[in-house]
Amino acid sequence: MVSGKVSKLNLWELVVAIILGLVEGLTEFAPVSSTGHMIIVDDILLKSKELFSPEVANTFKVCIQLGSILAVVIVMKDRFIDLLGLSRETDEEGNRLKLTQVIVGLLPAGVLGFLFEDYIDEYLFSVNTVIIALVAGAILLLVADWFRPARPKVETVDQITYKQAIGIGLFQCLSLWPGFSRSGSTISGGVLLGLSHRAASDFTFIMAVPIMLGASTISLIKNWDSFTLDALPFFIAGFVSAFIFALLSIRFFLKLINKIKLVPFAIYRIVLAVILYLIVS
Repeated sequence: MVSGKVSKLNLWELVVAIILGLVEGLTEFAPVSSTGHMIIVDDILLKSKELFSPEVANTFKVCIQLGSILAVVIVMKDRFIDLLGLSRETDEEGNRLKLTQVIVGLLPAGVLGFLFEDYIDEYLFSVNTVIIALVAGAILLLVADWFRPARPKVETVDQITYKQAIGIGLFQCLSLWPGFSRSGSTISGGVLLGLSHRAASDFTFIMAVPIMLGASTISLIKNWDSFTLDALPFFIAGFVSAFIFALLSIRFFLKLINKIKLVPFAIYRIVLAVILYLIVS
């Protein structure tokens, strides 16, 4: 299947779709870099671009992100209802996260991503740059845990200030470097700015929805010609797989993050970088 269209799918192609959905769902929201995992699992091991055209394979990777987005919306549905002004509930102190705070957090990376998209695509999407980003991101995770305030100033995301929101948004700019990890940069930034690990994770996941939805929509529009009805089973299998595993991983991560903090993820990233280096060297 080397053309831009996909013909009748066989069982292996559906297995590839499910595996890639699993990788996307498990790694998209943890601070471990979904890009690094996709390079190892797909570009090196499964090689979906040899099963399909590069256009179809790339469009598929965008499509399965929508499954991960849906998982976040379901897990945090009450929070999004609040942000849209459809609930009047407040916490015990009368606070509630505001939509404007989320927008403030999104602006820095949104502006830089728009200005430097072509440069990032041309110069930063390589195995070597991803390996460096994995290590650099691991260092940031370690710094966040070692130099965080002794006691968090913000225990829940409802207590976040506009200053902290813009600060986390600036840290998120690091995630424009493929392999650095959006979750890793924003959670680390939040922790350094005085948020608890859980509050930083909640804010990160909330910001992820408009970011990923916007990026996925733009990419799908650009590559719409690669999407055909023949490809539908492949796309559906990956979407459902990403949704299910993202749903499980998000719930697990949010329960675990305040207990294990960030050091284990930093160690994992360094190990992943070494494995990736050994594979490609």
